[in-house]
Amino acid sequence: MTQPPYGQEPPRGTVQPPPVPDAQPDLPWLGRPHTVSAPRRRSPAAVIGVCLGAVAVLVLGLVAIVALNRTDTPLANANFRDTPSSQDVPSQLPPGGAGAPASASAPSSELPTPSPTGPQKVLKLADHPILQDPNAGLQNRVCTLPAWQSTQAGAEAFFTAASKCLDAAWGPFLEAYHLPFTPPALHFPTGASFETECGTIQVGIATAAYYCENNLYVPFRGLQTDQYGNNPGVYLALFAHEYGHHVQEVAGLMDAAWQKIYEAGQNSPAGLEMSRRKELQAQCFSGMFLGAHVDQGGTITRDMYNKAWNDQETRGDNTSRSHDHGTNAHYASWWRAGATSNRIADCNTFAAPSSEVS
Repeated sequence: MTQPPYGQEPPRGTVQPPPVPDAQPDLPWLGRPHTVSAPRRRSPAAVIGVCLGAVAVLVLGLVAIVALNRTDTPLANANFRDTPSSQDVPSQLPPGGAGAPASASAPSSELPTPSPTGPQKVLKLADHPILQDPNAGLQNRVCTLPAWQSTQAGAEAFFTAASKCLDAAWGPFLEAYHLPFTPPALHFPTGASFETECGTIQVGIATAAYYCENNLYVPFRGLQTDQYGNNPGVYLALFAHEYGHHVQEVAGLMDAAWQKIYEAGQNSPAGLEMSRRKELQAQCFSGMFLGAHVDQGGTITRDMYNKAWNDQETRGDNTSRSHDHGTNAHYASWWRAGATSNRIADCNTFAAPSSEVS
């Protein structure tokens, strides 16, 4: 049944008094007066009995009136509740009801995979976007380096400053192509070997510097300072070569090259040729950096540049007895191409004929 609004008592009916005994009913109007005969006289005993009966009737009537108007009867007995019971409130919302999910199925505990946003690598080689503009190159900038000292501390100070110059040169260039540039982390191992994500690396003639997965390692013992002495241009060029691998990593060239190497087999002729293309491009990037910063008012002097130019002929597969970096002649020619033109399109080793990357 419909309940009254909360806090409002239901209306009670009007209590009627009991009828008066022996009351005469109203006589109908007949259009003319008629005579009502007088009642006959009763004895005193009968009168007293009638009076006592009337009194009794009045007392009973009063009792009934009081009983009907008592207010201490619980409202629940009149089918009214001032608060809802537990039966009025459902313990659960019905499926699809207010506050319930539109679907009755349980939500998945796995979060949706966000779609990639922001700068992304481009896994291409010869047709990579950064290699297409024939006029694109590094801006001429001032690079100030501390004087070279052939000590662990001196080398760390020199390469830390050089890294800042390389960041300033390559960062804006890569960001202009919407590539995800971040500087590499620098490490200066001091032992005979060091650990990287690429494995354990032994320090030797081929590891003056080493790059692996956004980390650049420069073991002082691998620089062969006893042979090269005070030649900061030579050290800067080999450091810029390893930084060139970071440029490849950020751009997506490194990943694309390694995909080809793995597909062909790392020691297969095709795999070794792809490795040489990767290494010779890093050579060209190194030359670009020195060519863009020489004689700009900093500490990269023409003497440093010339010594780095001449040193390139001493490095390569002829020296290391390997087949994955390129001959000494190609090692030098690709470095010099970058240093002379400072045009990144001239560093597209992936488009070069096999004869130029042997």
